[in-house]
Amino acid sequence: MLALVQSHPLVACGVLLLVDLLAWRAIPVERRAWRAFCRLVLFLLYSWVLIDAGISPLQPPPFTETAHNLTATALEIVWWLFGARTLTVVLGLLMPRIGHAGRLLQDVLGAVIFLIAIVAAAAYVMQLPVKGLLATSGVMAIVIGLALQSTLSDVFSGIVLNTTKPYQLDDWIAIDGTEGKVVEIDWRATHLLTSQGNTVVIPNSVAAKAKILNYNRPNDINGVSISLTIPAQVRPRRVLDALEKTIQGISALLPDPKPKVAIKGSDLNSMQYEASGFVRAGTNKAEIRNLMYDLAHRHLEAAGIAWNTDLAQTPWTRQRLLLDDVKIFRALSSDEKDRLSQSMLAVEFPAGQVVLAEGEVSDCLLVIATGVVSASVADGNAMVEAGRMGPGEILGEEGIVNDSPSQARFTTLTSCVLYRIEKDTIRTCLDQRIEVRSALNRLRSFREQASNSLLLQKPQAIKKGGFLSWLHKK
Repeated sequence: MLALVQSHPLVACGVLLLVDLLAWRAIPVERRAWRAFCRLVLFLLYSWVLIDAGISPLQPPPFTETAHNLTATALEIVWWLFGARTLTVVLGLLMPRIGHAGRLLQDVLGAVIFLIAIVAAAAYVMQLPVKGLLATSGVMAIVIGLALQSTLSDVFSGIVLNTTKPYQLDDWIAIDGTEGKVVEIDWRATHLLTSQGNTVVIPNSVAAKAKILNYNRPNDINGVSISLTIPAQVRPRRVLDALEKTIQGISALLPDPKPKVAIKGSDLNSMQYEASGFVRAGTNKAEIRNLMYDLAHRHLEAAGIAWNTDLAQTPWTRQRLLLDDVKIFRALSSDEKDRLSQSMLAVEFPAGQVVLAEGEVSDCLLVIATGVVSASVADGNAMVEAGRMGPGEILGEEGIVNDSPSQARFTTLTSCVLYRIEKDTIRTCLDQRIEVRSALNRLRSFREQASNSLLLQKPQAIKKGGFLSWLHKK
């Protein structure tokens, strides 16, 4: 066998290359160490056969016959490329492709190694003037660089982004106002999946220079905020108080870092306000943001801040306006709401006062006009906060429907104004309008089921929105 190899070295080299190709395909990708070992052994055998045949990759082939000379030249060039490939495989084994930075570094090193191998083969095997070739390639590089200036800028910016890592895969970020989830980072661009389900491709050169807002840093909390524009004629203190009650009415906002309300800017006609806070990672931020807008609207309306001119010119009282926000009264006509609003009496409660105790049978239906009310249910000897209620929400329906005691304790978190609708008045309304009775029964049944599910720690049995929907379903 050895004599056969020595007598036909060029054929043996070809066989070794074929064996290398077959072994590379036969060994599974998961066994990277075996693939690298086989390639290294075959490269060493290939080198031994060439040297034993009197062929040196550092010199042109010694053969005078044209066919042998061309074949040997090709095998020497292949030796340089084979060596470059073997070196990149070994480096890949020593430097795993973990993360974008690891893959990027391997790709750059591989490109440099193959470039060196090509230049070396041209210099040693083909005896080409490397200096002139490098000078020519330098000029070509300048021409190509100018032609691909934008692309090269994206590539080098991609290197910077992958090494500094201002964001990673699956992070939710905003780049110059474009918000989305990072689904891919390649050499040229960053791909974002927006909340509308669209893919936005942002060139890395743009991302490297832009203001980047990463909602996943720190990893355990995410920020959420809303912005509102209010007419400049409204006193800022009134708006700030209403927005303070808005953020207090959302139990999902973390107490630390503390939620805040701020004036962001103003002009002659309007002022911009922002209410912001933080939620735990994994919380549905869109749902919280929608709830913030809804509560802001209700608290601002409760503070007498009109959202449009028509509303400001409406001659209705606050009681009458409030009835339009209570869902169980939607079936009533305008005249019926007018008569009902005349029987509503305002009651003020300071912060921290119990409005309706657990087990107490309510003698009236209470409608929240202003402020925030916390609802808590008993869990053994402790009380667990189930949620928070705001303007337009009702309590005490158990005592109205069938004289049942309240399953929750309702405590004011801020100073509040509630309107009382006496039991006889509301029962007369229930007798006259079956739709109102049905809506109140559905509300009572849903709240009872939600309370049981909360105490049994079975949130999957609650409809989407969790126990918070218990408070906002009216």
